[in-house]
Amino acid sequence: METSISLEPKPADAGGRKKVLIASIVFMGLGHILYLKQYLKGFFLATVEAVFIAFLPRITKALINLQTLGEPKPHLPIRLRDNSIFMLIDGVVVVAAVAVFIATYIISVRDAVTEYDQSRGRTVGIRESINKAFPVLGLAPSIGLIIFFVVVPLVFSACVAFTNYSSPAHIPPNNTVDWVGFDNFRALFGGSKIWTQALGRVALWTLIWGALATATCYFGGMLMAVILKESKIRIAPIFRTIFILPYAIPSVISMLVWQNLLNATFGTINRTLRALGIISVSIPWLGDPTMAKFTAVMINLWAGFPYFMLLISGSMSAIPQDIYEAAEIDGAGKFQVFSKIVFPIVLYQTAPLIIMSFTHNVNNFGAIFFLTGGGPVVPDTTVTSAGGTDILVTWIYNLTVNLNQYHYASVLAVMIFMVLAPIAIFNLQRTKSFREGEL
Repeated sequence: METSISLEPKPADAGGRKKVLIASIVFMGLGHILYLKQYLKGFFLATVEAVFIAFLPRITKALINLQTLGEPKPHLPIRLRDNSIFMLIDGVVVVAAVAVFIATYIISVRDAVTEYDQSRGRTVGIRESINKAFPVLGLAPSIGLIIFFVVVPLVFSACVAFTNYSSPAHIPPNNTVDWVGFDNFRALFGGSKIWTQALGRVALWTLIWGALATATCYFGGMLMAVILKESKIRIAPIFRTIFILPYAIPSVISMLVWQNLLNATFGTINRTLRALGIISVSIPWLGDPTMAKFTAVMINLWAGFPYFMLLISGSMSAIPQDIYEAAEIDGAGKFQVFSKIVFPIVLYQTAPLIIMSFTHNVNNFGAIFFLTGGGPVVPDTTVTSAGGTDILVTWIYNLTVNLNQYHYASVLAVMIFMVLAPIAIFNLQRTKSFREGEL
């Protein structure tokens, strides 16, 4: 008589599942150790909770300090006074750590129950356990780095917007910082006339700058790409190389060189124009607010159009020659071929990059700062430190470095994030990899 041995796992009983659930809730990793025999994973999870409990007094203190941001103690030496910013940083880090612990705790409980349901009483070997846990263990360091080196700084910067961290009365460690809610937002958005006017002026110019810088570089690059493609000159590749040179030079160097060339006093351009008798008075390329804005757009065009020229040239070369031949047979002229065929195809292929270029130009610190320094001076510059060509990102720099108005700078940073984040997300959603589920 033959007997057969079934290798199928035993069905899980509700009582055993409940025991695993309760043990995992009581202490993280306990269900893995007692019932699943996954000693390595259970020991790791238990260690995480043990470390958390050991640091619980410090965590509690950090959370209290985050709420109060310290107390003024003028009778103590400076080194012994409460540093509100350190308390804010520590509090944000602790909140992130608590969030990670809570997420790990929930995942551990769910994992214990899932493992029990899948094993159904069968003891899982160490190798199998490691294989199942490998994706989580592999991603954990990356997730941790993202949380503490990306998310935490962003959250800290956003938190500063809700404090009075500014000179002269609230600069630690001499003084403490207080939570002020939305007072900073109200001050910039209507509460203080001079600051509101400065914000409106800078924000409007930032949008205009982003649009003009993107449009001029895009259509300038398209124009040069069309000219070089339609040109019958044999040395067209040489011209293409020459046009690429501005893009190859670091923008910092380029802007500093142009700053000297356009100087109203000793600049080479004004001196040459005067020597040729074209002008009698130096042109304030960077000294007049309107002229400085125009100059910034033109210099950015010089530095940025080669990128789009190469991009559009590649898109145009990918268009099948049969399309051009069919258009010529139908009697279409060169302008009709370009407007009805070439331009729509190129625009469709480069539209996401146009959006990203606009986002880049809105935050193009170097193009403004190293060319004009945010200047020239306008009536409210003395109070707000916002010059005639300052965009939001350069204004943030001036507020922090020159005025120590960190609370207003943080408000501006939050505003930039709220405007640009949806644009970046929209652009990401239009990518092929995102639509096909690869991201």
